[in-house]
Amino acid sequence: MLSVQETRFLASCRIGHLATADQHATPHLVPVCFVESEGALYISIDEKPKGDPRRLKRLRNIVENPVATFVADRYDEDWTRLGWVMVRGPAEILAGGAEHDRAQDLLRSRYRQYQAMELKSLPVIVIRIERVSSWGNLSVA
Repeated sequence: MLSVQETRFLASCRIGHLATADQHATPHLVPVCFVESEGALYISIDEKPKGDPRRLKRLRNIVENPVATFVADRYDEDWTRLGWVMVRGPAEILAGGAEHDRAQDLLRSRYRQYQAMELKSLPVIVIRIERVSSWGNLSVA
């Protein structure tokens, strides 16, 4: 579903923004680390200094309303370099299993900070990409 150019752009972005909404359609937007693989976008829940990470609003929202949107963008003072890729689809929470473990491995290899964290017992959000939109300059320099 993603074009080669969109895939490369996402791979070049270090952060994106995950949008979820609760059962009343109240939006919630958070910056996240991510990896795209085989038509899915994975976001790990990492260790949090305050409380149980399983109680995060984004996870509660996905349980109530599994529709999610994710965007990665590039801003530059040279506006000819502006660009973004947005993906939409149903989100799921993976608590374990082969896909969970593979997603954690992909995220650990993308973000060295995850290598020092205990992630195995923590959930992974997966967005099954159904729709992709993009705009602007998606070149990777």
